[in-house]
Amino acid sequence: MVFPDEDLQAVSDAAHAVVQEAKDAGVWVFGGGIDESIPPVMVDGDGTVTEGTYTQTKQLEGGYTVLELPSREAALEWAAKIAVACRCAQEVRAFQYDPPADGHRTRSVSRAASTRSPPRPTPSHVRRD
Repeated sequence: MVFPDEDLQAVSDAAHAVVQEAKDAGVWVFGGGIDESIPPVMVDGDGTVTEGTYTQTKQLEGGYTVLELPSREAALEWAAKIAVACRCAQEVRAFQYDPPADGHRTRSVSRAASTRSPPRPTPSHVRRD
């Protein structure tokens, strides 16, 4: 997310409006921003804790949104709404149910990528799975 500091309130308002729209539509499951002031850690299967994230991660993640939707096409439509509100591209992923069930709806995760340098509050509409 790259925008001038003076636009933070407008971005936050737009993000909260999309969250409310998702809630009103009955597709909202969960969302939240990542606290970028706390560095990530990786925990291995043997309990080893290493500071940092996956080596292939090139951008900070601003947060995540989880929506329950009837199709991938609907997930892409909602991701576009979030991208406009947050002024950044959204990565769309689908959850696999465990165990898989026939006739289940698609649970989609939209993840925001951030290229901000200094930590700032992020809109509270996105989630990491």
